[in-house]
Amino acid sequence: MIPLRPRRAALAAALAVASLAAAVPAEAGKLFVTNERDHTMTVLDTDTLKIIDTIKTGRRPRGVLASPDNKLIYVCASDDNRVEVYDADTLKLVRTLPSGPDPELFILHPSGSPLYIANEDDALVTIVDTKTGQVISEIPVGVEPEGMGVSPDGKTLVSTSETTNMAHFIDTEKKEIVENVLVDSRPRFAEFTPDGKFTWVSAEVGGTVSVIDNATHQVVKRIEFKIPGVTADAIQPVGVRITKDGSRAFVALGPANRVAVVDVKTYEVKKYLLVGQRVWQLAFSPDESKLYTTNGNSNDVSIIDVAADKVTKSVTVGRSPWGAVAIP
Repeated sequence: MIPLRPRRAALAAALAVASLAAAVPAEAGKLFVTNERDHTMTVLDTDTLKIIDTIKTGRRPRGVLASPDNKLIYVCASDDNRVEVYDADTLKLVRTLPSGPDPELFILHPSGSPLYIANEDDALVTIVDTKTGQVISEIPVGVEPEGMGVSPDGKTLVSTSETTNMAHFIDTEKKEIVENVLVDSRPRFAEFTPDGKFTWVSAEVGGTVSVIDNATHQVVKRIEFKIPGVTADAIQPVGVRITKDGSRAFVALGPANRVAVVDVKTYEVKKYLLVGQRVWQLAFSPDESKLYTTNGNSNDVSIIDVAADKVTKSVTVGRSPWGAVAIP
């Protein structure tokens, strides 16, 4: 056999490595769904939508989010008054964090610490250092805080209070409320636009989404929803997600069993997508090609093709799925 020349040998070796890499499929992403009534979290493969595992959590898991590096999954175990932290790879519980009473929703600072937690029973926002596990501060807010949003630069936190009907704007450095903005009845979620200029706050009983100018703290638009054949009292906005390019917003409408697609620039509702029963929260896939909805009464997750604005599939999970987060 005639030996290959060095350059040809190197090329052959490179092609062999490339061929081997192509033969090994990339690791699939994961979707984590908290099941409020089962006290579990379902983990799905985002490529096949098959269940990888069902994790036993603390009692009444609701809010769920991932660390910025996607290595950790945080879960609000509401009835155990704690935040549970899971390894996203091994799916094992690695630690718990203090949360204050009845944590429901929370948000991480863009840096990954601290964690801002809504304490529904005590009208507080608890701030926890995720590295040390220590409570940094507690900020009094309105009655029944739930929705939590943080600006892209991490300087402003918004907490919504369901009974006070307000969005509280908090300076994260001073840890003080700088403004209280009245919105419609029972605000449930707060979502900043990617440019940080506006906050969208959903009002479950009011049936609207208030768009707040973050510079003036004025409500510049109240978005209303009207669905043929669906009564107004069934249209209950909850979860809100806005695409990274700031062009479209998706709003979960609760018992209306629809997700509204809204033009962020004009505030026009472009379409209503029929999903499962009592759609609650929403989560994008990391590349935003898909949107996952948690449907509390039909015990499933609907998958929306974001480019096509079309529901493609539903997958059964546990009882009363509440929150969701997807990682690569």
